[in-house]
Formats: sequence, structure tokens, C-alpha cells
Amino acid sequence: MLVPGEVLLNKIIFIRKQKVILDRDLALLYGVSARRLREQVKRNFGNFPENFMLILNKREIELLVAQSAIPSTRHLGGSMPMAFTEHGVLMLANVLKSKQAVRVSIRIIEVFIKLREMLYDNTDLRLALAKLEKRTENNAKNIEVVFKYFDELLLKKINRKPVKIIGYKIPSKRK
Repeated sequence: MLVPGEVLLNKIIFIRKQKVILDRDLALLYGVSARRLREQVKRNFGNFPENFMLILNKREIELLVAQSAIPSTRHLGGSMPMAFTEHGVLMLANVLKSKQAVRVSIRIIEVFIKLREMLYDNTDLRLALAKLEKRTENNAKNIEVVFKYFDELLLKKINRKPVKIIGYKIPSKRK
């Protein structure tokens, strides 16, 4: 069973500036109960350092409910949920030791990589836009200076007294 990338992308959320997937979502994808997944993690807790797995606090859970990432706190089954980073997902497959867990983990890693590439591409685009914006800002300042000079020239022309013409005057012919 190949899990579509869109399904996996919808499971990835951002918590503590990291892309993670909740334990209940991983359990569903791996074909195990969330309880069994948590048990295996607790048995192998040393394999999951802080950059592999987060245990969510109440504030983060409330935020997930508010953002509709989870329907309610009751949905969590009374335990504090765990969230796994890309590396934690791979470690989970090793801990669960099922073929489905390994296949799904590989697919999840591929989606994480695609997501990273998309963010990198967007970063390049953002940098190019910032550069263009800076150039436009400089052009706007230059245009402002030009208009200021035009205004000064107009004021000088308006405030200028009529100049008396000096020199030889040709008498007009009388009829």
C-alpha cells in the first residue's frame, strides 16, 4: 500500500519550529494502535533524543485543537501526544519492526525531503523578491529626488522677477 504524498503532507504540522507528525497519525499509517506505538517508544526511549521526538505540552495541544489539527483533547486518549520529526519517523520504523512501518517511513521521509526542497525553492524566490523590492525602493527614492528638483526649478521660475532686456533696441517703424 503506497500512501499518497498529499495525505502525508496533511499530517505534517509545525511545532517548536520543526516539521513533525503526531503519534496517532503515524500509528494509523503504520497499521498499529497509538497505544502500542507509545509503548514501543517508551521501551526504546533512549533511541528518541529531543530532535527525534517531542512530547507536547498542554498549550501546544490546545493550539492543535484550535487549529483543527485534532478534533478535541479527548481524541488523544488521555495521554500527552508525541510528535516525531523526520529522524524520529525513521527510528520508529526500526522500533516497530514491521514491513508496513518501514515502507510508510520511507514514503514519509520522501515527503519530508520534497517539503524541504519546496521550502528551499521558496527561500530562493523570497530572496529574489527582497532584492527586487530593495531595487524598487532605491528607484522610488531616486524618482522622489528628481521630482523634488523639478519642484525647486518650478518655484525658481515662478518667483523670478521679469528681467529687463538690455542691449540695442530696434525702433519700430511708424506708419
